[in-house]
Amino acid sequence: MELTDRQKLILTLVIHEHIRSAQPIGSKTLVDKYNLAMSSATVRNEMAALTDCNLLRQPHTSAGRVPTEEGYRFFVRNLVQKSGLPTTTRRTITHQFYQSRQDVEQWLRLAASVLANQSQAASLVTAPHSEKTIFKHLELIATHGRQVLMVLVLMGGEIRQQFISLAEPVSQEQLSEIANQLSHLCLRRDAEGILRLEDQVDALGKDILDILVTEMSLIEEAATGEIYLDGMTNVLSEPEFAESDEARQALHILEERSLLENLLARTVMNADVGGIQVLIGGEGTWEELRQCSVVLARYGDPDSLTGSVGVLGPIRMPYDRTISTVRFVANVLSDLVSETLAV
Repeated sequence: MELTDRQKLILTLVIHEHIRSAQPIGSKTLVDKYNLAMSSATVRNEMAALTDCNLLRQPHTSAGRVPTEEGYRFFVRNLVQKSGLPTTTRRTITHQFYQSRQDVEQWLRLAASVLANQSQAASLVTAPHSEKTIFKHLELIATHGRQVLMVLVLMGGEIRQQFISLAEPVSQEQLSEIANQLSHLCLRRDAEGILRLEDQVDALGKDILDILVTEMSLIEEAATGEIYLDGMTNVLSEPEFAESDEARQALHILEERSLLENLLARTVMNADVGGIQVLIGGEGTWEELRQCSVVLARYGDPDSLTGSVGVLGPIRMPYDRTISTVRFVANVLSDLVSETLAV
């Protein structure tokens, strides 16, 4: 769609003012606030032309204009300023991550918090996850009778715990011995490689290997790692969400893992690391997001571990700041994965 420079300016100003006020924007407001070198009548004519292009709409006959979904899409693709976060903000965020760099769970929770606070929207962060699950370490802890707690540590820091039942009670000494043996044999192997080790262990070791292979296969089938959310109250305080049950229901997509995994799998999980994906109004695919926008990015090391970060809020979202924040946090997490987790 070809717009004149003046139309691009007016569309940008209408979007910025509507994001700020959540109200229809009139021509006189733009002329007075921005000291435009044109009359209100000229601005009205250009707003009418933008309305004919389906970039603006007029909620009521006597009201000003508000952006349409297409207007926001045009703005994001063509007019958003690709500026970074302020230097002081970047330094503060980087320092926070530096303090928690050795604790994966802590920096994932911090990422969700930073995204929510900076965007004033709801945030999501998925733990770094590998398409291939690689074994790192095993612990076996005797509990009661035949019950044993199995602690499986994967390359990348992911930890899985589950109780298993053995054929007969086994002492902690025996459990520690078999755990050490399997940790040595299975190190850096995937489920298929571990399956080929059964002829190198005794009956107890074979039983535990079977459980390991099953658990690692289930982990590989999951589209994402653990999901961290923050900022739900930010979204609920926005006028669109306070007044609409339909809009509030959009938050359900963050809390329902199958819906969220579908969204991530079809948008960001196959994208380049660091690339930004912006979904406006559900893009005709996700009805639950019809009144929302989502900004997503993939982070990590594509040859080892990757995850997703994102923000969900009303369509009336400050896209320039939100996109800059999501991109910056994704880059910080990518650096952390490369420095501390990548195989």
